[in-house]
Amino acid sequence: MEAAVVLNVSVKTLQNWRVTGAGPKFVKVGAAVSYRYSDLLAFIRKNTFASTSEGGAQ
Repeated sequence: MEAAVVLNVSVKTLQNWRVTGAGPKFVKVGAAVSYRYSDLLAFIRKNTFASTSEGGAQ
């Protein structure tokens, strides 16, 4: 399954996150970029909040 679908973001967003370091961990072999499902789940857990006052969301 494609990482963008799992995270409900665009492929461009994933590209931007890789540049800025804001997204999930990724694996790069040559020009191919992939994501381990466990890293996507960890990213989701890390960015799951009960209210907008958590996590610095403004």
